[in-house]
Amino acid sequence: MSSWNGISIPGSSGVSTLDNEDEIDALCWALARHDYLYIPAEKSAGLLGRRDENFADDWKAFTESWSRLQEDNYMADGGRYRARRHATYSAPAADVSWKREEHQPHYQSPHHNTLNGGIARHYSPVEPDVAEGGIVGGLLTLGCGLFGRLAPFAAWHIEAHQFRISPAEDREGKPTPEGIHRDGVQYVMMMLIERRNVTGGLSTLYDPELRPIKQITLSEPLEMIVVNDERVMHDVSPLIAAFHGEPAYRDVFVLTFR
Repeated sequence: MSSWNGISIPGSSGVSTLDNEDEIDALCWALARHDYLYIPAEKSAGLLGRRDENFADDWKAFTESWSRLQEDNYMADGGRYRARRHATYSAPAADVSWKREEHQPHYQSPHHNTLNGGIARHYSPVEPDVAEGGIVGGLLTLGCGLFGRLAPFAAWHIEAHQFRISPAEDREGKPTPEGIHRDGVQYVMMMLIERRNVTGGLSTLYDPELRPIKQITLSEPLEMIVVNDERVMHDVSPLIAAFHGEPAYRDVFVLTFR
């Protein structure tokens, strides 16, 4: 037996492939009933193919790419604490055969992003080896497998976001500067890549009446939160550097499915 959201779920064997129908069905079962999932690092690694002989090399290349993100120049609050890259994918209905699309801007309406919404934001693309590498491919396949079951007649527009939030000695870093929000999609997958020398970063999930339903501080690489964005809002508390004079950052990878 395994559990998500504190619920015991049968049929969870830890097999790291979408061929395990019981594993994916168990995740869908929990997400459909609670509108969010917390997936611990060990479980996430299994779902992404931890036992594959290339997993360690893929993960190393994936995480090292965060050191090459570009500063986000669209911050309406004037903040210089966020760096990012962006990529777009698509997937047909009820199918895990995703493909990468031509690079395009990211757009959110002002309704969903009151700080930076309402304009097309042109970010640097995710590097090709990362965008089509094993880790991103595993996450895309996992997302298509989950959400394709929950919405079997929907084709997907998928966006990938690499984020690094870096607080400085004299200022905090804000993972969600827009505050409590929805992303304006159907599903969101958020995975921690690394935390270094920071405090804060508490993720809070809210129901449609803005009542907190879950609080999680992602602290271990590969930990993941999945939410039904139509039913759950979220925010993340500001980051503060724990020790001055040392690098401080929180790296996250986000996939949105619309």
